[in-house]
Amino acid sequence: MSAEPIETAGPLDQLLTQSTAGMVRRLLPAGPAVKFLGAASRRPERVATRVGGLVAELARIGIGVSTVAPARKDRRFADPAWTENPLLRRVVQSYLAASVTAEGLVQDVPMSWSDSERMGFAVSNLVEAASPSNNPLLSPVAWKAAIDTGGANLIKGPRNLLRDLASAPRVPSMVDPDAYQVGADLAITPGAVVLRTPIFELIQYKPQTETVRAAPLLVIPPTINKYYILDLAPGRSLIEYLVQQGQQVFVMSWRNPDSRHSKWGFDAYAEGIIESFRAVDRITGAGAVHVMAACSGGLLAALTTAERATVGKIDRLASLSLLVTMIDQSRSGVTTAMVDESVAANAVARSRLKGYLDGRSLAEVFAWLRPSDLIWNYWVNNYLQGKNPPKFDILFWNADTTRMPAKLHRDFVDAALNNKLAQPGAITLLGTEVDLSRITVDSYVVAGSADHICPWTNCYRSGQLLGGKVRFVLSTNGHIAALVNPPGNPKSSYQVMDDNTLDPVEWQEAAQREQGSWWPDYSQWLEARSGDQVPAPEELGSVDFRPLEEAPGSYVRDR
Repeated sequence: MSAEPIETAGPLDQLLTQSTAGMVRRLLPAGPAVKFLGAASRRPERVATRVGGLVAELARIGIGVSTVAPARKDRRFADPAWTENPLLRRVVQSYLAASVTAEGLVQDVPMSWSDSERMGFAVSNLVEAASPSNNPLLSPVAWKAAIDTGGANLIKGPRNLLRDLASAPRVPSMVDPDAYQVGADLAITPGAVVLRTPIFELIQYKPQTETVRAAPLLVIPPTINKYYILDLAPGRSLIEYLVQQGQQVFVMSWRNPDSRHSKWGFDAYAEGIIESFRAVDRITGAGAVHVMAACSGGLLAALTTAERATVGKIDRLASLSLLVTMIDQSRSGVTTAMVDESVAANAVARSRLKGYLDGRSLAEVFAWLRPSDLIWNYWVNNYLQGKNPPKFDILFWNADTTRMPAKLHRDFVDAALNNKLAQPGAITLLGTEVDLSRITVDSYVVAGSADHICPWTNCYRSGQLLGGKVRFVLSTNGHIAALVNPPGNPKSSYQVMDDNTLDPVEWQEAAQREQGSWWPDYSQWLEARSGDQVPAPEELGSVDFRPLEEAPGSYVRDR
């Protein structure tokens, strides 16, 4: 295999291929490890320098004169015992010194970009795992919990561990499975299902204002998670917020597929998007419909929109909004580096055999991309302290996984592996070669500056593939917090500019910074493209689209 496909493989590849591999294979990549050892043997002076420095530092630690100390923001060692107890202080200092040495060796040894990224990822995960804060015999947090609970944590912690190991995703639980109820605590914006097909339900939300904007908004959620990340608890729901601003809102709720639906691929999902778009247009009679899509749903929306433009049927699209959507997946960090064609072929073969890719496997991969926050933090809480994880709506949604049909899995892997999504004519959808530059409507593109799944620079370059005027927004949040970003958070801010012709660094230097959430800016942007205010409909649906049941519908409840 040539080096180029590896260099351009994207995070979607990594999530959709590594999810079928075992944990050991993901964390200990054999090929790069062998190359690392070979390259290190040819640079003995660098190895000797690093090892010599470690030995000297360990000697200083032993006699108590070392200045090595954890960073102030390192929560692992926040307990005063780590620094005040002489033995524990030396343990922490030795760990930190060894960590710097291990990570420095990876930086010192020359390897290809992809091998270096993979080794760096493996070493950082091993370093996180080896932290003394994870050790029940050393952790002062664990000992204090034993005293405070009368030893109950010594029973409950192992019980929690056995429970989590009993079923996928086999990572520490981040939220109790009964912490929330969909339709009672989450996804409760009033509305009704007005169309149900084998692949999706279409939900129309009840207006909450006397007049509404003429042009409605169709929301296309990710295909690897349920839609209600955009309709969490009241006050944290983007859908609720837009409805309260007078926006007519519809959302697609994808079916949670099983082996019967293994042949649903790009074409099937594109047909679903087209059918829902037509339904929204017919129900409202507006003649123009906005489309907003997120993550993998954004990829499908962009491809479908480009196909409609190519065949001359895009005239009713009012605008296109893409949230944390990475079309250009080249050079996007460690997730770019962790895939090759053999891994991809093996992943596709495994999902084809089962008929689908299990979302619980994806959840495991997501967790290992941020092990400090999503693995070891809960290891200490759940197993060492014997506590239940705190209640958090986003993590409940994250644990409420969905499956992906084998054909859609194959299509995504094939498209992303060689960055075909960013190449005009490289993908054929519904028999048409698509070119994103044919999308000439105005677009609103949102990215998160701390996004570890879809780096903002890739989202920015993705916006440059579109042919119309693009308003790019960079929110000071991660992948999910960029979506769940209601007004009122004093820590939130965003940068925004309509000119996306600059390179990412130049754009960031030039873009205006605004305090607060980007939601109000987006609502105003939609309003300017939505025509006149019209009386709010008194009933949901229409003669041809009678309400079937109240929101959130049935598909979202299917596990």
